[in-house]
Amino acid sequence: MSVNNTRMVSFDGTTPKARRLNARQTQAIAKATIWAAAVLVILILFAIIFYILSKGIPELDWEFVSEIPSDMGRSGGILSPIIGTLAVTAVAIVIAAPLGVGTAFYLTEYTYEGGITRIIRFGAESLAGIPSIVYGLFGFIFFVIYLKLGWSIVSGGLTLAVMILPTIIRTSEEAIRTVPQIYREVSLSLGGTRWQTITRAVVPSALPGIATGVILGIGRCVAETAAVILTAGSALRIPTSIFAPTRTMAVHFYILAREGISMERAYGTAALLIILILLINIVANILVNRFVARGR
Repeated sequence: MSVNNTRMVSFDGTTPKARRLNARQTQAIAKATIWAAAVLVILILFAIIFYILSKGIPELDWEFVSEIPSDMGRSGGILSPIIGTLAVTAVAIVIAAPLGVGTAFYLTEYTYEGGITRIIRFGAESLAGIPSIVYGLFGFIFFVIYLKLGWSIVSGGLTLAVMILPTIIRTSEEAIRTVPQIYREVSLSLGGTRWQTITRAVVPSALPGIATGVILGIGRCVAETAAVILTAGSALRIPTSIFAPTRTMAVHFYILAREGISMERAYGTAALLIILILLINIVANILVNRFVARGR
């Protein structure tokens, strides 16, 4: 027999297994992979933000934020889209936040696992996966045509409220579930009612997570285009009531870029949109942290 054809055999007649990595090496590889993925995501995010801000910030001045668009957006400012964005988002959050947070508390504090809770969760998960254009079509048919609200702030706000409701429900529910059960038991043992337990023991601890869900909803409302353009319209004038049509900043940016009206104004609108979202997140986090600090 040739020496090249021989192979090492253990005493029990089996070939030795390949050398495996130990626990420390596996942990080091996993940690390095996770860090690399996180750094890659951060680099992509900053690259996008830097590119848009570098193109858009030179367009930002007092005229840009204080005047109404003119000549289809080629000149003037974006005052009316700013007002429209804030109005539509406010209507959506005023409706969706109480419903979403209330539903989350019902699922976690006022009911047990059963058929009803499974149906509600299944419905929320199904709604979360529906494309925004489908929400826009629903809002156009139901709010604009059937309820005869027309293209208006209220139609756009109601459509966005339905769209962000699943996000607020699921995020708030997970935040409430992270509150230790001992908090509830101590409150109830001291004679507190279920409502007092929720408002004084559960809410302060779950508030950061609940606020995160609401902030995510605000961000989606501010950045939404398809659902808004079919329900709120694209009017350039300043809305005089919630039943008037309006144009949001995202829709304004889309129209300017898609139709080639003015890429400079489009970049300026995108830059201001990013700055607005960052400011909303910063202010919301500051308010939540102050509220939690006072509660402690």
